[in-house]
Amino acid sequence: MKSQVLITLQEVFLAVQSAEMATRLRPLWWEAWQTLGRAQLSLGEVELAVRSFQVALHMHPSERPLWEEDLGWALKLREQQKSLREREKQEEEARRLLVEAPELKSDYDFESDEVIEACTAMAERQKQYEDLKKTALVVDTHGVTKEVIVEDDSEPTSSSQSVLVKARGL
Repeated sequence: MKSQVLITLQEVFLAVQSAEMATRLRPLWWEAWQTLGRAQLSLGEVELAVRSFQVALHMHPSERPLWEEDLGWALKLREQQKSLREREKQEEEARRLLVEAPELKSDYDFESDEVIEACTAMAERQKQYEDLKKTALVVDTHGVTKEVIVEDDSEPTSSSQSVLVKARGL
């Protein structure tokens, strides 16, 4: 199939077009739907790939690799995208609460405890936002999503900590 060759050659957009043409010409060919799903995954269209794999499974439900490899991987990617979107929402909400602090909108008597409470709330929000910015979601080789702490830019990474050999011209 032409789209499989195009996927191998990293011509993903053309592969999707070719696979779509194959599904239009032979809509009951489950392998065309499977290839379309794989091409859509390569393009980053996880939702469309899940739908294509579901159509292929509807036509050929006994195909075990289609269940386990293709649809399973696409569903795992969809869950990872969902967790990433939730994380981005949390980070955006923390940033919004930091910028638009409701505690700072009222007029305070600077000799009261309200000012201290407002400053404490702002400090907690700023710490929460900075903690969110220090972590990142990483997917390991087994497809497991982990939350890791990002290194500071001021500290050198392990590759730059290697010992350099000094050479001197004679």
